[in-house]
Amino acid sequence: MATTYIHVNQHVLKKNLKHGTAEPMITIKNGKTNVYCHEVEINGPSRVVSSSSDKPLLSCGPRVVIATESPVTPIVRAS
Repeated sequence: MATTYIHVNQHVLKKNLKHGTAEPMITIKNGKTNVYCHEVEINGPSRVVSSSSDKPLLSCGPRVVIATESPVTPIVRAS
């Protein structure tokens, strides 16, 4: 099973704060697939990984991610 990466999208976080909105700001990346949600349930072992250099962990820019090979369940709250 491929590794799934979970991180907070800082651009959406800042946009939500600026405009008082509640768009999903958590990104679940699995291969080339992205799922956006408000919460995520990790159904098994996972680890928090931080970049020890000035290079982001993923091409989209996060410096800290949750990495797991366990199944995950995205949760999107109604607006």
